Amino acid sequence: MNPLLATEGLPEFAAVRPEHIAPAMAELLAAAAAALERVVGDDVPAEHQAVSAIIDVAVERLERAWDAVAHLNAVVDTKELRAAYTATLPQVTAFRARLAADERLYAKYKAIATSAGAARLGVAERKGLANAIRDFVLSGAELHGDAKARFKQIQERKAELSQKFAEHVLDATAAGAFYVDETELPDVPADVLAAARAAAQADGRSGCKVTLQVPCYLPLMQYCKNRALRERLWTAYVTRASELGAAEHDNSAVMQELLRLRQEEARLLGYRNYAELSLATKMAESPAQVLAFLRDLAARARPSAERDLAELRDFARQELGLADLQVHDLLYASEKLQQHRYSFSEQEVRQYFPLPKVLDGLFRIVETVFEVEISPDQAPVWHDDARFFKIERVGSDGVRRLVGQFYLDPFARTGKRSGAWMDDVHCRWLRPGGKLQTPVATLVCNFAAPVGGRPALLRHDDVRTLFHEFGHGLHHMLTQVDDLAVSGINGVEWDAVELPSQFMENFGWEWDVLQALTAHVDTGASLPRALYERMLAAKNFQSGMQMLRQVEYALIDMRLHAEPGSETRIGGIVDEVRRDVAVMLPPPQNRFLNAFSHVFAGGYAAGYYSYKWAEVLSADAWSAFEDAAASGPAAQREVSRRYREQVLEMGGSRSAMENFKAFRGRAPRIDALLRHQGLAG
Repeated sequence: MNPLLATEGLPEFAAVRPEHIAPAMAELLAAAAAALERVVGDDVPAEHQAVSAIIDVAVERLERAWDAVAHLNAVVDTKELRAAYTATLPQVTAFRARLAADERLYAKYKAIATSAGAARLGVAERKGLANAIRDFVLSGAELHGDAKARFKQIQERKAELSQKFAEHVLDATAAGAFYVDETELPDVPADVLAAARAAAQADGRSGCKVTLQVPCYLPLMQYCKNRALRERLWTAYVTRASELGAAEHDNSAVMQELLRLRQEEARLLGYRNYAELSLATKMAESPAQVLAFLRDLAARARPSAERDLAELRDFARQELGLADLQVHDLLYASEKLQQHRYSFSEQEVRQYFPLPKVLDGLFRIVETVFEVEISPDQAPVWHDDARFFKIERVGSDGVRRLVGQFYLDPFARTGKRSGAWMDDVHCRWLRPGGKLQTPVATLVCNFAAPVGGRPALLRHDDVRTLFHEFGHGLHHMLTQVDDLAVSGINGVEWDAVELPSQFMENFGWEWDVLQALTAHVDTGASLPRALYERMLAAKNFQSGMQMLRQVEYALIDMRLHAEPGSETRIGGIVDEVRRDVAVMLPPPQNRFLNAFSHVFAGGYAAGYYSYKWAEVLSADAWSAFEDAAASGPAAQREVSRRYREQVLEMGGSRSAMENFKAFRGRAPRIDALLRHQGLAG
């Protein structure tokens, strides 16, 4: 049996082999194509359930199998799996483009919208139908002849290029590793050294293996006293997948072609540029509005950022003997300044955050705030690191019901894409026939793995990352919407999708929460109050510089997609934005864009601003919890339930602004974000 063809239950991740992919996808694509031909026929009425029972069922089965393949490609990449995935990707992309632009199916959906039965559809079904009609237009359904054929070619080529971009980053990251003697790594934390030694031994080498994976790269840049090694490591990291490295990993031409194709796609659809096309499905109304928003944030953050940098330069000169602070010194000098100013180091804090304790604390918080229960569950997994859990709720009738399930894959390893993300396995859906499908998520991180029999230790930033991804997972899993098109995060505007994730990060700063999250790896003691106070005092350490860095990335992204011809002057746009925004210009060899997967291999093209946009929403939402905390437990329970019901459970069945107003009672304000980040006034 081909595990990708299973129609019931969870994916058989452990059983999937590269040779399963081509035959399974051929069968599922053929079935979906047959369903398309059937559903557009005159014998299928223009009625929501009748159409869904044919096309949604077939396409959901196809997408479920392909998502499993794509997930494996991201977390357990091998040469054979990559080849099978890459060979099948064009066929899947071609069918998606065909389906999304099929004039006959578009006509059927328009007929549903104008039929007498449309008035009987629920709110969620009407929103899903409106989104579908909009998306048909954006997918080229109203194009004809050569324009339609060209649009289809663009979709296929874009998918191919995005996959190539991701592969180049993965391969360049792996190829950037090098070996050094342990004496070249002074002041590096013991657990990081142990992991580096183990990695070298696994390769049959002596000494330590230095890699560009974040669990190795970041602590070395923060703690390693060897300035020459920091410069070497930084240079390798920021030149990944560029013309300054191996030619076979260079993403320069991939980026240029992607930008050119995106602009051509926008023009075919009647937009002046790709940024306008991207914003057609977002909260923001125009590129000009986004650029004004970002430049306003930059202006508010710049005075603080300039003070941050001046203080860091003074400290580096006076205390570290670094008269000419360089970009490869920033993390090292910042860590030393933070230790000096607040009398703690990130390494000290890590000892209080063993992953098992953090997970247990996180689960208890979610259970309390959102009135659910989380417990281990059983399912086939793709790697021994991965675990599986279920979320249940006891109803008012006393019956325990399954709400959702999730996989957690926490550790970095070779063959796993960097970063952290949430993705769906199943979405909540009241399937044609009446069976309720409950949502299933994957939560993927890249934390440092445990070494020497001790549990994995998380940085506080890692804890916030875990909470962040869990927030995405809750948005997906707690939905009560039964229509597939708008349940969970489906149909949510991209610049609002970070609201629940960024909201959850705030819990990682609460004293009562941290008491439940922490237990010193050696003594078992919870986080001391004095250390917490120092952490809190340091919360907005260099917040101005951090804000400007994110604004810089967002401005570059928006300008690249708002300015036709940008593919010919990528470096020029980057330089212009940096001159306008950055307080410290990096050396000219910095090629961070060549590994910027969010924009070139993810869903954030002309959308990276979404992180800052959604921070306004999440900070304002959190301020409601702050107000409730001052009013007592009853108020806290009420605001928690209102947030769950009006934001998380509603998913994409209403606009993000409607959801926010239903929760908050008004439109969002920027004040809370500026206050939380120490930039107010």
